[in-house]
Amino acid sequence: MKRLILIALVVVILDLIATSGADAALNFAGTSFSPGSTVQANVPLSAQEKSYAAQGGNPVPPYAVAVMATPANFNPTKSWPVLVTCSTSDFKRQNRNDLTDFYKRVGLSEGWVLLAGDGPQHAKNDNVAWRESMTLAAIDALHRSFPGSEKWPIACAGFSGGGKGVGYLAPFLARNGCRITGIYMTGANEDHLSDGYAKLRPGADFLNTPIYVSAGYEDRIATLEQQYAVVGSIKRTGFKRIRIGTFRGGHEVNDAQTSIALHWFRELAK
Repeated sequence: MKRLILIALVVVILDLIATSGADAALNFAGTSFSPGSTVQANVPLSAQEKSYAAQGGNPVPPYAVAVMATPANFNPTKSWPVLVTCSTSDFKRQNRNDLTDFYKRVGLSEGWVLLAGDGPQHAKNDNVAWRESMTLAAIDALHRSFPGSEKWPIACAGFSGGGKGVGYLAPFLARNGCRITGIYMTGANEDHLSDGYAKLRPGADFLNTPIYVSAGYEDRIATLEQQYAVVGSIKRTGFKRIRIGTFRGGHEVNDAQTSIALHWFRELAK
């Protein structure tokens, strides 16, 4: 009996040690966190990222701010799909605002890691290059924090002006070595993806990237007709895997559509 009790105690102690060790190992860019939480960290900018940030006369910040949300069962030794968010530049919204307001609940329930990169303050000129530099800094921090994460599949999501912004962000990230496996656009009334593909030249394989367009029947800012025209323009550019989903609603991010898109991206990335 004493031997059994001793063995049981040893098992409990070893389990506690293993658990505490796993928690201690969860560190994002120098900031400790637990699975199922949202963590924010200041991350360095590379020389390339600084040059992009400076475009348009922007003062180069001392660092970028990266925000990451993880599922409750997050284990960085496994591969995870990553959803990178891009917000509109209207109303001084940050990428991390859209992460929290539009994608976090559904993204986590679908088993995704969510990531956003912003400047420490709003940009003087909130242009595409600024968004690219801050987002790439956040992704670099992810890769430094978790060995092997450079192979994780990445999808880009954008609503309204952010739906136009991902048209440049996704090919930019692909050209910089990211494995882009999905583009999710909601409420975008213009096709910027074709222009982004032409200017950034991520390679012909990028035309196989799955694209999901979510359109509200009552959207008065990006009408149903405009969003179907965006899909037609993207098709003419040569993109091959495109789906459009509609919902009863206006200019908004629809949770059901987000779930469908993320599930589709994840299945195709297997």
